[in-house]
Amino acid sequence: MSRCKAAFFAMALLVPVTSGAARADEITAVYNAYWAGLPAAQIRLTLRGGNAAYDDAIEIRSQGFPRLVSHFQGIANAAGRILSGHPAEPTRYDAVYDLRKRRNNRVSMRFVARGDATVAERGALDTSRKPPLAEIFRRGAVDPMTAVERLRQAIAAGPTNGRFSIPVYDGARRFDVLGEILLKKDQTDEFVRVALTLHPIAGFKGETSEDGDPDNAPRPVALTLTKDTRLLPLSLTVRVFFMPLSVRLDHLCSKSAPCPDQDEPSRHAEWLPITPPEAVQRQ
Repeated sequence: MSRCKAAFFAMALLVPVTSGAARADEITAVYNAYWAGLPAAQIRLTLRGGNAAYDDAIEIRSQGFPRLVSHFQGIANAAGRILSGHPAEPTRYDAVYDLRKRRNNRVSMRFVARGDATVAERGALDTSRKPPLAEIFRRGAVDPMTAVERLRQAIAAGPTNGRFSIPVYDGARRFDVLGEILLKKDQTDEFVRVALTLHPIAGFKGETSEDGDPDNAPRPVALTLTKDTRLLPLSLTVRVFFMPLSVRLDHLCSKSAPCPDQDEPSRHAEWLPITPPEAVQRQ
């Protein structure tokens, strides 16, 4: 799949897992990314919401050599509902990102109920130049950040066979996230380890891609989390351009304990429609 898209989604997997009670407060996790051992990006992930809703955001700013060659920075926001005993259901997804030759690119999706499933439809602010995939590929699929919510639900539930699958549509491509919760190495292992594979389904090899001719091979991701009720992601590793991209937790912040090194907000932040959690629950 597209290397930038794979890296963006893999970084999004680091949104920390918290209980519904904890999500009444805004929590931000700050991660550092390293590509081939060198600084590559800083990632800030924010959770907002209540017991029946989520409103998550991710901001990525490239650093070092990746910034020199790509000028990539982006911010994304997703909102939806979480009902007891049901998988997370998205209502909207918005992202804005810059690349070296294309600035202010926008992805906007609204999830519309149609029959017994939801269908991802483009929002009014979407700037994509290619047509969306056929409805069959957009039906029943979720956006990348809602996929993170479903991933966390799957890990917390602990499926009997340790395997799960999540259908994802990012506005241009359809892929599955295939996961397996790995057995503990031994009784002293203090982490939850998950093996993921980003498996391409449609929209690759230039079908609707705006990134040229992306790599459409399945992409393995190794994810490590704390073994407690938070299931806090600590690190992940994925190969990008044949080199390992490693993302590691640096620190956590909240409204009651803000980050001392908080940078200026992204210039894209005001373009995303942040939905109040109570409004998400009413939808």
